[in-house]
Amino acid sequence: MVGLGRRTELVCLARYSRVNSKPTLDKGHPLPFNMADSPVSVHQGSGTLAQAVLSSAPEGMLIAPVWKRSAAYMLDVVLLTLVLHFLTGQQLLYYLMSYSLVTEGAIYLGAFVLNWVLFFSAHYLYFKYTGRTFGRSFAQRGFRIAIVHDNGTLLEEHHWGPRAFGKLIYLLPIVGVLWFGMRDFLRGRSKDAEYRTSLDVRNHTVAAVDWSLPSETRLRLR
Repeated sequence: MVGLGRRTELVCLARYSRVNSKPTLDKGHPLPFNMADSPVSVHQGSGTLAQAVLSSAPEGMLIAPVWKRSAAYMLDVVLLTLVLHFLTGQQLLYYLMSYSLVTEGAIYLGAFVLNWVLFFSAHYLYFKYTGRTFGRSFAQRGFRIAIVHDNGTLLEEHHWGPRAFGKLIYLLPIVGVLWFGMRDFLRGRSKDAEYRTSLDVRNHTVAAVDWSLPSETRLRLR
């Protein structure tokens, strides 16, 4: 009876050890916690698996959450607008917001129009050339977003001009945010829309999480 009790105790200890021990590498060192977890738990909250909606997407590529895309766009616009405001002697915002100047005569009307042209042109050039140079804007880089084709490859240079021009629609007063912005925000959350905005659909692009892209694409990002 004593021998049987001893064997039962040893079996229980062995089961406890298997359940509570961490996976180990070949050299006997325990794996880091995140490597021991399942892939689903590791990627939870980082994005949506692209292959769930895009058959041509490479394995493991994640679609960036729409809230990160929106935050990156707003950050780009705010920072660039502040730079322009100070470069114009802190006059830009005054002329952009003073709609009453339209009725104050030709000089004020000209200044109003000129500042809006400057505002749109600067944003167009910014999004076009940061895209060509880095494959994304500065704020998108900060949020680990990369704009790629459905198959996970980088965009060619000729794609960035039309894409930058399409982004200007969100800068229109009132309707830019309340109509076009909200419409595309909802599309970016919708599986039926493949988590793509109307801008993505027109340019055959997707906003991906940069570290989930194939290695040949990641190496070309800046």
